[in-house]
Amino acid sequence: MTPRPTPRPAPRLDALSIVTADMTASLDFYRRLGVPVPEGADAQPHVEAVLPGGLRLLWDTEDVMRSFDPDWKKPQGGDRLGLAFLCDGAAGVDATYDELVSAGYTGHLKPWNAAWGQRYAVVLDPDGCGVSLFAASDA
Repeated sequence: MTPRPTPRPAPRLDALSIVTADMTASLDFYRRLGVPVPEGADAQPHVEAVLPGGLRLLWDTEDVMRSFDPDWKKPQGGDRLGLAFLCDGAAGVDATYDELVSAGYTGHLKPWNAAWGQRYAVVLDPDGCGVSLFAASDA
């Protein structure tokens, strides 16, 4: 009989990573959403922000990606991974969407009351990735 391997602890999700063409523009966008981006990080090729609960949000420039993966190519087509930010109520979704669009970011889907009971909207970050804004619907 073959002995069973000793169970190991399961890996845990520790970080989400964003690859960006323009670090300063990307960090500015996420700062507007309350992400605690370290001061002075804009000129760095790799940036990390620790979120409440310990999860980290990472940014790397496209050049950093190519530095360790020479065959890396900028993704084409639709998003495969999305970020969603919980807002303070349905009015918070509308206000956050309006603030971002007024600041020059592209609104992708204007706020609406979704069938699943949330107020929902989508804004594109500087690299064209959809970022969802949501809260429980008041309707």
